[in-house]
Amino acid sequence: MANVRNLKKDINYVLGDIIEAVYVWEYENTDKDTKKSEAIIDEAIETFDALIAKVNDRSVENKKAHFKAINKELEDKGKVLIEKVNKLS
Repeated sequence: MANVRNLKKDINYVLGDIIEAVYVWEYENTDKDTKKSEAIIDEAIETFDALIAKVNDRSVENKKAHFKAINKELEDKGKVLIEKVNKLS
């Protein structure tokens, strides 16, 4: 992990791309219900808020381990959200 700025950018890009993918799906499937897709967007925003709050937490003892854990959590939540996007029908 190079620095906090790059971690914040990664969080923004990953979750932003997932939200964009949902918008593309909604645009291509205008005849389908968007409740599930809107729930995915809401979950992505909640994940973003939670991860940024963790990054900005200054009361951490071991910063390197803390940031690695955040990066791992981003990967895990990102995979789950991508799977949900792929299951939209």
